[in-house]
Amino acid sequence: MPRKPSTNTTNTRKAADTIHVERDEKETFSYRLKSFVQDPRTHYVVGAVLVALAFFLAVAYVSFFFTGFHDDSLLSSSDTTLKRTEIQNILGLPGAWSAERLINGSFGISSVALILLLLVFGLKLLNITKTSGTRWFFHSVFWLLWTSVVLGYAQTMFGLNHWFIQLGGSHGHLLSSWLYSYVYSIGMILIIVLTLVIYCIVADPHFTDHVKAVWLWIKGKFSKQPYEGELFASPDETGEISSEPQPVSDTEIQPVNDEAPVSLTFTNTDDVVEIEVLDPAKENNPAEPELPEVVPVTDDDPLLNVQVSDNSAIEVVDVLPDPTPLPVDPDVPKVGFQIQDSKTDELVSAEEVEQDPLEKLGPYDPRKELSHYKFPSLDLLKVYDNESAPVINQQEQQDNANRIVTTLRNYGIEIDSIKATVGPTVTLYEVVPRAGIRIAKIQNLENDIMMSLSATGIRIIAPMPGKGTVGIEVPNEKPQVVSMHSVLASKRFQEEKKMRLPIAYGRTITNEVFMFDLAKTPHLLVAGATGTGKSVAINAILTSLLYKKHPSELKLVLVDPKMVEFAPYKPLLHHYLAAMPDTDPEQIVITDCDRVINTLNSLVIEMENRYKLLMDAGVRNLEDYNEKFVNRRLNPEKLIGDSLHHRYLPYIVIVIDEYGDFIMQAGKQVETPIARITQKARAVGMHMILATQRPSVNIVTGVIKANIPTRIALRTQSVIDSRTVLDAKGAEQLIGRGDSLYAGNASVTRVQCAFVDTPEVDRIVEFIEKQQHFLQPYQLPEYIPEGAEGDALAPGSVDMKKLDPMFADVARYVVSKQEGSTSRLQRAFEIGYNRAGKLSDQLEAAGIVGPNKGPKGRDVLIQDFDQLEALLQQLNV
Repeated sequence: MPRKPSTNTTNTRKAADTIHVERDEKETFSYRLKSFVQDPRTHYVVGAVLVALAFFLAVAYVSFFFTGFHDDSLLSSSDTTLKRTEIQNILGLPGAWSAERLINGSFGISSVALILLLLVFGLKLLNITKTSGTRWFFHSVFWLLWTSVVLGYAQTMFGLNHWFIQLGGSHGHLLSSWLYSYVYSIGMILIIVLTLVIYCIVADPHFTDHVKAVWLWIKGKFSKQPYEGELFASPDETGEISSEPQPVSDTEIQPVNDEAPVSLTFTNTDDVVEIEVLDPAKENNPAEPELPEVVPVTDDDPLLNVQVSDNSAIEVVDVLPDPTPLPVDPDVPKVGFQIQDSKTDELVSAEEVEQDPLEKLGPYDPRKELSHYKFPSLDLLKVYDNESAPVINQQEQQDNANRIVTTLRNYGIEIDSIKATVGPTVTLYEVVPRAGIRIAKIQNLENDIMMSLSATGIRIIAPMPGKGTVGIEVPNEKPQVVSMHSVLASKRFQEEKKMRLPIAYGRTITNEVFMFDLAKTPHLLVAGATGTGKSVAINAILTSLLYKKHPSELKLVLVDPKMVEFAPYKPLLHHYLAAMPDTDPEQIVITDCDRVINTLNSLVIEMENRYKLLMDAGVRNLEDYNEKFVNRRLNPEKLIGDSLHHRYLPYIVIVIDEYGDFIMQAGKQVETPIARITQKARAVGMHMILATQRPSVNIVTGVIKANIPTRIALRTQSVIDSRTVLDAKGAEQLIGRGDSLYAGNASVTRVQCAFVDTPEVDRIVEFIEKQQHFLQPYQLPEYIPEGAEGDALAPGSVDMKKLDPMFADVARYVVSKQEGSTSRLQRAFEIGYNRAGKLSDQLEAAGIVGPNKGPKGRDVLIQDFDQLEALLQQLNV
């Protein structure tokens, strides 16, 4: 009798079959074709071919206009030798044939649009240009077809069909002839004009406004009444009001007679302000034309200042009650005007008021630089059987319910009802005790119930929040794997729009997808014993962010003392990772303690810089700041502080795995910057995730707990560790393998963390790596530890030809005070530490100060100003 195969043998075969199926899928033609099409090398090859083809057709196209008449008859000849020797096109027979097909055989002269399309798409594939291919395509197609028909119709109407060039090509000739046979000339003109107008309306949202402005301008030419619809209208040469703003000119006005006092009168009516210059010497001679002088604007008066170039006396009879400029009469001096900004109290000209950057350029798109970036697809994740619904064992539920009821009854506790809710790894039994039963009595029976159920650990929730029941969580005999695919493919995650940093962490006991917003957390502590699933939990968090956030919107700082947990994320160097300047790509994931200290302090500088930007922008958090920047309400060229400029600020997520190891090595040097970041960085979009397997009080200190209210506890070794992390017991009864308690929003939720395996992470990272990327990682500010400038500079280490603009002033200050410490330069000149350190290096290289001596500062080597000025003269400063 044949032996029945064992369970282990069956599982091994299933695993082998699964691997075989995955291998077969990768060897299919569709998979290889998809990989070939997405390969960047394919893009470069195709782009180079398209660019070369575009240049070839352009040269042949231009040459056709000079040689086409001669080559036309040769192309129809059957003698191949004659064609090759007599063709005059600069590119020979292929060029002549291509040009003839391109022009006469297709769309005529407008075929140049096809050449431009080839060039644009070729340059996009080569990553040389970032223009919109779709926009170019639709615009080019319209002009290609429309111009071809117009030129074909025009050539027929003017009797130019005898030319060797068909201006509209065969397409324009055939289509225009067909339309003409139905609608004749007037109908053709109407169709041509109508299609052009429709195109202009669709392509330009301001087209109707331009048409209205032209119509009002034409109407004003034949109307005696000035047009009053434009606020900044100014008179034209005919005396009528034009809708176009005219520049103020002061070169066309002749100076006023020196002896004649000038009187300037302002008359304010409802619609028009009339400005009249009165010259008493010329009042009796109306036939003689007046020569008024320009009245430019100066900075002395915030509303209006009047000045005459010949220094004549001016009498201001009245002033404008409102600084808003209004139309003036053309026969009097043109007065420049300015408008006061109510927010900044600064004066801006009328031309600046009209130039709204948002209307002119549109909203800023942070994703434009990587406009072709595609988010990872769900097929990169592994799919498990029955991953969306738990496996329900009715017999197991009934047996456990009976044991719970029996155990409670043995201790004199009667219940009215019991209900079971099955989750992926744990089943929740909700018990309704009979009236008069104390809940504390049920809590004290935790170990007795666990023994009766033969469970590895149970958790009693007495009472259930928001319910009149007592919850008893019992592990399932066969726990189910919660796959990352089932969580990310859920409707809730796919349709989530409100969360700024959405994290799909896993599933609850009720088998619902559990999500939270890291931006509102705002920091996270993940703690648990070794082997309970901390690394998987962090991978689940990072995977959620990679599936939702664009590289321009999110940056990661990864710290890994174990050196292997975050190694798969190294290829994301130019997409998602942030690093200090001159960081070795192989060390982009931080592993040693010294670099951790420097990076954390660099992040503190980044936090302070962001607060300066927010303060200058007048906003309170990163979301409002970025919204203001997207709407072009911030000037990126404005200098803020020492060297800051307004820019789009991405979120920064700092992940430190086993930070307790760094606390043991460096203590306060690590804990202090962590505390500063967790205290202040929330508003500027910097969020920290700390993980540790030693949740003791010397690792999870009171400062860290106070600043990190949200915590995830996996299975802990003892009740003390559970209380250290959650301020409550329960984590010691978890079953491990991703079973966790999420403490946030004043409640504790039991969640089974989604499982994402290393091969899945590798596939996601490989997918992102192959796409277009930034030229370098996100640059964090440079951090130089106090006293770490070096004892003495090596010869040639400072380029004396590129001295700081403040070098001379700083040198004179140092010599006058006879003190050259970097911190003193910071305070005296209100500059950052980095710039002050570089100035100290330059002073040392110039021989003005000596090497750094730590807390004692530097010695000043020059004692008098004469010696200093001679040195500065030698340095050409």
